[in-house]
Formats: sequence, C-alpha cells, structure tokens
Amino acid sequence: MQNYLDILQKSALFADVDKRDIEKMLGCLLANIKTYNKNEYIVKASHTLLDVGIVLEGRINIIKEDYWGNRSILTTLKTGELFGEAFACAKTQYNIFSVVAAEKSKIMFINYEKITSPCQFACNFHTKIIKNMLKLMAQKNIMLTTKIEHLTQKTTRDKILSYLSTEAIKQNSHNFTIPFNRQELADFLSVDRSAMSAELSRMHKDGLIDYNKNKFTLNKEADF
Repeated sequence: MQNYLDILQKSALFADVDKRDIEKMLGCLLANIKTYNKNEYIVKASHTLLDVGIVLEGRINIIKEDYWGNRSILTTLKTGELFGEAFACAKTQYNIFSVVAAEKSKIMFINYEKITSPCQFACNFHTKIIKNMLKLMAQKNIMLTTKIEHLTQKTTRDKILSYLSTEAIKQNSHNFTIPFNRQELADFLSVDRSAMSAELSRMHKDGLIDYNKNKFTLNKEADF
C-alpha cells in the first residue's frame, strides 16, 4: 500500500494528513485493495455498502439502472476520488446505485465505521479525516444539485450547454476536456445518444462550440 501514499495524501479524505500518519492509519481502517477490469461491476445496486471506496488507478462510473436495463450515469470518478460514503453512513440495506469500472481500475476499500469512530489513541489526524469526510459529503450534495440543474433544462441543447458551461467555469477556460465519451455523456444527461450527437453537430454548425472527441471549445461571442 506504500505505493499509493502519494495518491491517498492528495485525496479529499486524507487532505492535510502526513503520509506517515496515513500509513499508520491504513491498518486501523481495515484498508484493502482490489482490481477490476473495464465494465466490471465494483458494487451492484441492492448490495449493502459498509465501505468507502477510493480510486487508486483508472476511472469508474456511478450509474443508475432501471428495471429494463436503461442506464444513466450519476458521475464519473478518477484517481483519488471517493464513492459509497453516503450509503455506508446511512447504513441503508438497499443501495440504488451501481459502481462500474470505466477502464481497468484499482480500488482501496476502507471501513466507514473505522473512519468515523476515533481510535483508542484519539489521534489528531483521525479527527482530521472525520472533518474531511463531512466536507466531502457536503461537496457531493452540491454536485448533485448542479446535475439536477442540467437535467431540468427543457431541451437537449439546453442540457448540453448547461453542462459544458459548468465545465468551462470549473476549469476556468473556454477550452476544456470532459471525462465522458459520447455514450457516457448521453447517459449522464439522460438523453438519447443519437439525438445528442445530432444536436452537437448542429451546435457546431451554429458556431456555438467546437469539439474533438472529449475536448470542447465554447464560443463566447456566439449568439445563443
């Protein structure tokens, strides 16, 4: 696990915690690492979650699948990001989301109860990760609110523009890269892929955007 201390230190959960302290904590937190191939389920909906997952390598999708197998993507997570904390905290017996590897990925699982229960030594750095966890959960709520804003737009074009505008602001540039391929973006925005691709072409023709695969440019001078 020493190979991943740099990644863990950069993660939001271990922010401002020294690498030596992180290494000491991993045993206490019952940390274990598993590897998953592309498209392999990491967590399936309906399974009870007791652990928090940290992406050490690769990229994963948090998805929602309905009874008929239709899929929507809640979010995509990359190296250093966490998942599962809300359901592990709530101790719900029914998890409504699945977690799937978007590419070959390595995940560290940490027991949630061990995170939120200070150890017998009442270490200062353990108190710090409890505060970090609370901050993380608040940030996830903000992220969900932002996605709701995208999905409540009336048209496919408006959904695309809402998402791309948010990414441009977040990355502080009119040239930016998104974490989705076309199918993943369609799933994220809950739109048909063919309809979305056609709309992207029209938006390019109208001078609103330029794009190449997952790289986009917004035209600030365009007439919306």
